[in-house]
Amino acid sequence: MTGIRKVAALAFVLLIAGCKVGPNYKRPIVATPDQYRGIAPDLSAQPNTQTFAEMQWQTVFQDETLRALITEALTNNYNMQIAASRIQQARAVVGEARANQLPSLSASGGIEYQRNALAPHGPTIDSLGVGLNYMVDFWGKYRRATEAARAQLLATTYARSVVQTTLISDVATAYFQLLEFDYQLNFALKNVADDKEVVRINAVKYKGGDSAITDVYQADLLLQQSEAQVILSQQSIAQSENQISILLGRNPGPIARGLALVNQPHLAVIPTGLPSALLERRPDVRQSEATLIAANANVGVARAAFFPQISLTGQYGLESTALTSFLQGPASVWALGGQVLQPIYAGGAIRSAYDLAWAQRNEAELIYKQTVQDAFGDVANGLVGYNQSRLYRMKIEEQTNTYQETARLANVRFSGGVTSFLEVLVVQQQYFTSELALAQAWDAEMQNYVQLYQALGGGWQP
Repeated sequence: MTGIRKVAALAFVLLIAGCKVGPNYKRPIVATPDQYRGIAPDLSAQPNTQTFAEMQWQTVFQDETLRALITEALTNNYNMQIAASRIQQARAVVGEARANQLPSLSASGGIEYQRNALAPHGPTIDSLGVGLNYMVDFWGKYRRATEAARAQLLATTYARSVVQTTLISDVATAYFQLLEFDYQLNFALKNVADDKEVVRINAVKYKGGDSAITDVYQADLLLQQSEAQVILSQQSIAQSENQISILLGRNPGPIARGLALVNQPHLAVIPTGLPSALLERRPDVRQSEATLIAANANVGVARAAFFPQISLTGQYGLESTALTSFLQGPASVWALGGQVLQPIYAGGAIRSAYDLAWAQRNEAELIYKQTVQDAFGDVANGLVGYNQSRLYRMKIEEQTNTYQETARLANVRFSGGVTSFLEVLVVQQQYFTSELALAQAWDAEMQNYVQLYQALGGGWQP
């Protein structure tokens, strides 16, 4: 046992004296704008204001039904479960890499019968031993490998957060689109009822000789338009419900509704915070950086292959030629050993592996910078998308109200015999189209609201 202690002491000394070859990680410098494009100094620039991304998704989405759907999706969605499984795999890889830094201890025992020409009835030798093997991590190869594995675990964890933010966004977006189709269906159904009455009145007038057959046909066109929209809306509703069901981990089926689309609470002014915070808020940016850290550590792993590999072995055991005296006699044996292996020629394999590690590390850095740039672009597009879609919805709302009043007056004029039904047809079609466009504008505003929340890195906690 004294020999084994010497081996362990020597290994400890070598480990302390060792180093880690390869580059130490430093975050690449990226150009960060002072503020997001298109945003004026306002609430978002105040340091004590909670930013949009820092808000819990339960605060951002206040429709209780939508909250319940998102909660169900986070629990049952298969992509979330797959991401969780990958984290478990990455943890196992870290454990495996960490184990390479530690000595391995093994026990062995056996019985050996020896016979040769000089001793035709040779002795039987019983043995029992404990062996210690240790690959000295003098150049930091295994420490760098562990560093890479831990960074990859971190990247996998951030990847799960990317899945989470995407899932929240997908469920909310699909839900708001479903409410848009509900809006259009309800409007179309109301028009079907109204148009049927108009067709009936015009048919009576035609039979009484008070109007032409063209008035009946024109009224029927309005009815056909509304009925066609009912069919289209019902199709879109069923397909949207199926889409949401899959996101929830369910088989296709009906989806509950909460507040109407026009009643969904949302902020008029978005507090975005400082652009520099996006490097910490966006999970995809942090995932990309963790991948870069892992690639940087792998350069050290490849670099260590150029240097001698030092291995130490120690063994202690007992031997006896008689089983009865196996544990009684002084037949103990021990051995110490060390080996240095220096690669001399490997056909360029070591150099190629080193060059590959550097190339992969450089690629990871470029991907990180591209991810950061894309993140700033996402926020800028999200800001302009939300602000402009909100203004557009307000303008379409004004237009729809104008068409509604114009259609009412056209019906009054037609009922009074002042104008033909053609005027009613034209204005009613314009009002119908504008009302459908208003539903789309409401949906676009809410979708841009969701996308901006995701672009700023909302939906998870760092």
